Amino acid sequence: MKFRAYLRAAHFGPTMIITVISFALAIKLWSVGPALLISFTVFLGQLIIGWSNDVFDYADDLKHNRINKPLVAGTLSMHQLRTATFILLPVALVANLIGPLGKRGGGVYLLGVGCGIAYNFYFKFSILSPLPYAVACAALPASIFLATNRTAPVWVLAVGSMLGVAFHFANVLKDLSQDRESSIGGLPQRLGKHPSIAIISTLLILTTAVLVSSPVAYDLSPRNSRFNR
Repeated sequence: MKFRAYLRAAHFGPTMIITVISFALAIKLWSVGPALLISFTVFLGQLIIGWSNDVFDYADDLKHNRINKPLVAGTLSMHQLRTATFILLPVALVANLIGPLGKRGGGVYLLGVGCGIAYNFYFKFSILSPLPYAVACAALPASIFLATNRTAPVWVLAVGSMLGVAFHFANVLKDLSQDRESSIGGLPQRLGKHPSIAIISTLLILTTAVLVSSPVAYDLSPRNSRFNR
């Protein structure tokens, strides 16, 4: 039961989407073993982002009776989640830096994790709220390419950033009115529902256009099965 509660507190759906994407990217550049390890270290970073979000948002979640959140539902205590976050933080840092991503790739991915934490504590109240999503979702593919001494193609970074920002706007829509009541003034909250939907649609169209016009059959060989530090 506690294990499931910790997963729910990590925003399990988005966390697993990012984890699966990291594996799909890594398997193109690495053998299966290192790719699985990369996706696991990415998963650890996503846990930190999700847990810190629930810790910071507890009062607001309680105000709006979001019983899908373990802290509000009472399946986890604040002490338990804070303790788990502080214990996992150094583990996630070390795992990413000494694992297959290495110092360069791991450092770039951890930049993305830092962006996620910065969003939780600051940017969600700012007109610049899309910025952490744009940076973090470009940092993920960049880190995997850097680990094999390659630079991620610009179109890969662009697709990552646009999808990240689109997800940000889409994720806010369900709580838009409640966020406004709580004076959470990110860009989607300031623009409102219909402009946000228009931005999501535009970004998805642009992403599709970039994918269609990009050289998706770029050379990914040889795969690197060694740790590259």
